Amino acid sequence: MTEQAWPWPTGAATGIGSLPGTDIAEAQRVVLGELPALPHLPELPARGPGADLVGRSAGLLVELPVELYAARWRIAPRPGRDLRRARDLMERDLDQLAEQAEEYAGPVKIQVAGPFTLAAALELPIGGRMLRDPGAVRDLAGSLGEGLRGHVGAVTRRLPRASVLLQLDEPSLPAVLAGRVPTESGFGTHRPVETEVARGLLRDVIDAAGVPALVHCCAPDVPLELIRSTGAVGVALDLSLVTDLDPLGEAIDAGLGLLAGAAPTLPPASGRAPTSAEVAGRVRRVWDQLGFPRRRLAEQVVVTPACGLAGATPAYARAVLTACRDAGRRLAED
Repeated sequence: MTEQAWPWPTGAATGIGSLPGTDIAEAQRVVLGELPALPHLPELPARGPGADLVGRSAGLLVELPVELYAARWRIAPRPGRDLRRARDLMERDLDQLAEQAEEYAGPVKIQVAGPFTLAAALELPIGGRMLRDPGAVRDLAGSLGEGLRGHVGAVTRRLPRASVLLQLDEPSLPAVLAGRVPTESGFGTHRPVETEVARGLLRDVIDAAGVPALVHCCAPDVPLELIRSTGAVGVALDLSLVTDLDPLGEAIDAGLGLLAGAAPTLPPASGRAPTSAEVAGRVRRVWDQLGFPRRRLAEQVVVTPACGLAGATPAYARAVLTACRDAGRRLAED
């Protein structure tokens, strides 16, 4: 593999996105304090509709307004209060980021649902998921790409010395590709999206955003080769769900960065958070099994929790982020 520059520093750690609680100022302080090499914009779904992954991301869409109907997000005929709430929450979060990190000069990660997770969750005005209509999925991807371009610009204006790293959350991608997304009746499933179609639309969204991007998928059977071929610089996954190391090794050898989910998102029965030594050891074991030289590990790998931490207690979430940070530093010293 040729040498390349990664959009994160050696020995970095970061969060996947969500944290517990409703206080964005406190969440941002925790992130900036515990993850100084690669902080992320926290997501606080406990604040309610518009702070959830789908509503927060749908609020970025251009000319595709959304609304809540029967506790589900759907495309709306015109902008309304649900969309205003989602956008207001995002503006508040960005303003808080600017206030606390005004002089920050390193990489900062932002997260948004990818086009296929949105298509599997958003409903059409006439009912049914957008996923059932290939034309609607293409329109959704185009709208998301345009919205992300504006979102990246909004972050850059607030943090002019920082560089933006985009994370596309695609937990539904394996199910979309395999035709496992259930229809509304529950008696059938939507047709699988062809790999070439998925590759093209993901590439279009990444290209439109205009910044380095990675794809996060906390489901089994992450389509690593597809993700690599979209132009993504990395993949974020839960190491405990990797059952076949060969595809992961091939993707890493081909130049894909790895955000290694190595710390559990919920505490074990003992209630004890993992230590940095335990987290680092887990990453090392996988890397050694793949057969790559240790000198590359801290450059190509970022240490993360296994997934979002919204379901954890604030104390446990903070302890996990601390363990990830210190694990990254341990790996850099190897």
